[in-house]
Amino acid sequence: MANLDIALKGAMQIEGAIGVALVDYTSGMTLGVAGGTAELDLTVAAAGNTDVVRAKMRTIEMLNLNDEIEDMLITLGRQYHVIRPLTGLHGKGLFLYLMLSKNRANLALARHQLRTIEESLEL
Repeated sequence: MANLDIALKGAMQIEGAIGVALVDYTSGMTLGVAGGTAELDLTVAAAGNTDVVRAKMRTIEMLNLNDEIEDMLITLGRQYHVIRPLTGLHGKGLFLYLMLSKNRANLALARHQLRTIEESLEL
């Protein structure tokens, strides 16, 4: 089991990682951040994605899909943004937000590694 700091540092070891955050999508508050750039405020980006997560959660509920989000991918011109809601008992309402450089990242491997980090995260 990994604590938050270890998990965020582990996510930064993913090839192409720019930054990672743990976010509470009910409040928009960022609980932990690693990486980022001078041009990009990772806290603002992570909080802004709470609207994306909430909208998808509402849609799933309205459609009575009886399913969960594994992860969501936003593809930009130069970046991938991966949003992974936590599924553990203590992780409800939280998601991992990972920004990747599109040129350097292996998306399939990054998703796999983020899932492994999420499964080992101890809150």
